[in-house]
Amino acid sequence: MSLDEGTQKPHERLAALLAGDLDLVNALIRQRMASEHAPRIPEVTAHLVEAGGKRLRPLLTLATARMCGYEGPYHIHLAATVEFIHTATLLHDDVVDESKKRRGRPTANLLWDNKSSVLVGDYLFARSFQLMTETGNLRVLGILSDAAATIAEGEVLQLTAAQDLTTTEAIYLQVVRGKTAALFSAATEVGGVIAGQPEEEVQALFDYGDALGIAFQIVDDLLDYWGSDATGKNVGDDFRERKLTLPLIKAFAAASDDEERAFWKRVIEKGDQREGDLEHAIALLNQHGALEATRQEALAWAGKAKAAMESLPQSELRDLLIDLNDYVVSRVS
Repeated sequence: MSLDEGTQKPHERLAALLAGDLDLVNALIRQRMASEHAPRIPEVTAHLVEAGGKRLRPLLTLATARMCGYEGPYHIHLAATVEFIHTATLLHDDVVDESKKRRGRPTANLLWDNKSSVLVGDYLFARSFQLMTETGNLRVLGILSDAAATIAEGEVLQLTAAQDLTTTEAIYLQVVRGKTAALFSAATEVGGVIAGQPEEEVQALFDYGDALGIAFQIVDDLLDYWGSDATGKNVGDDFRERKLTLPLIKAFAAASDDEERAFWKRVIEKGDQREGDLEHAIALLNQHGALEATRQEALAWAGKAKAAMESLPQSELRDLLIDLNDYVVSRVS
């Protein structure tokens, strides 16, 4: 089915096709986020888990496991593990970023406090490790625990790279692999591992998730300057928060004179932003082709994801995952 056929988006078609499995994942999530002794844990967790997210990462695990012919029960555990890791990182991110909104709703740290968000995030990380060990698969445990470490490392790297105009595209990619792609690739890779697939197929699933996650984040960063309702952000949010994303890294590297470089240092490194600065920044991004170059990189990563998935045997789920990849970059195609 092409992107134009039907009204459902690829992730919605995935959710419909895997509705039975997804119901089991949601039931397991609710069961494991309960706490007999600390009622604040389910209160805080439910606020984020029930906030209407797409469940994209657990869907990737369910889809890849089913696509690989897995018929056991543990893809449910792994999908719930992936969602718990994701939710834990969101709780921690909102504290670090001092965020006030998430998915259009007040953040947990705003409704409760930073301490609750950090500690409940820790609880969800612990729950995720309990869930993954129940599979009895040591390799799965290694993949997901490595992903958790990579995510934490990426967040710390982002702290040191933020507002630092010497940050290179290579460092940006390392941050993106940590904050986004690591969990995408773990989610797809464990689906193949739990199904006992050959090594080349497991590698293809990892490659798909890695490239999809990178394309996903680059598109998100690009749309901050192009504008789109799809991101749930206002144009220039990243600029106002002084986030050094790929378009800005490219524009600063291409700066033609000291005046341009001084502008970027004032608005990003020093945080001295004035009326008209966003418009001037967007003009510079366009002048140096930074937005178009960023778009081409997103499309290139999406091409890698598509090639990896197309190397696997044809099936309805495989084609849906290819459609999902195409949809991610359709916003900038």
